Amino acid sequence: MSYTIFLVLIIIVAVLLVLIIMVQNPKGGGLSSSFGGGGGGSQSVGGGVQNTTSFLDKSTWTLSIALLALVLLSNFALPNRSNAPTNTTIQNTLDDREIQKIPAEEPATTTLDSIN
Repeated sequence: MSYTIFLVLIIIVAVLLVLIIMVQNPKGGGLSSSFGGGGGGSQSVGGGVQNTTSFLDKSTWTLSIALLALVLLSNFALPNRSNAPTNTTIQNTLDDREIQKIPAEEPATTTLDSIN
C-alpha cells in the first residue's frame, strides 16, 4: 500500500519536474522572457524576469531533491519477497540429499608381453 503511494508521488513529481524544465529556456527565452516585455516598467511590478527565473530555479531544485528523496525512501516501502529461497532452505535441501558412492574402476594391468 505505501509503496503504491510512493510510486504515485514519484510519477507526479517527475511530471512536474519535466514541465518546469520545459518552461525554462537556457538562452533567456521561455516563460521568463514573456514577463520581461519591453522596458523597465514591467520589472517594477512584481519583479518581472528576475522573480520568474528565481522561482523556476528554486522549483527545479526543490522538485529534484524531492524526487531523489522519494526514490530513496520508496526502497524501505518495498513489499517483502517471501518466495525467495533463504540460506537455510538451500542448506536443508543439500542436507537431505543422499550421497551416492560410485565404485572406482580397477586400472587395467598390462604387461610388456601383451603389447607385443
